[in-house]
Amino acid sequence: MDVSVIQIGNSKGIRLSKTLLEKYNIQDTVELIMEKGYFIVKPKVSPRKGWEKAFKKMHDNDDDKLLILDVFDDESFEEWS
Repeated sequence: MDVSVIQIGNSKGIRLSKTLLEKYNIQDTVELIMEKGYFIVKPKVSPRKGWEKAFKKMHDNDDDKLLILDVFDDESFEEWS
């Protein structure tokens, strides 16, 4: 696919069609990889995307319990004083 390099302020850039943006789920940020004479444009993936929805679902299902107690019976807090 050929795309034109266009003037954007003092820089130059390329325009991606709406079809490409939707097909590859490109939002506001992309990762640009320069490798062996090529540019690779990759959608930026958020590693925690969807966590909020998953945590809410866990809470609604009453499945958000601690697996390990955060305070142990033999724990001493004196060293933190």
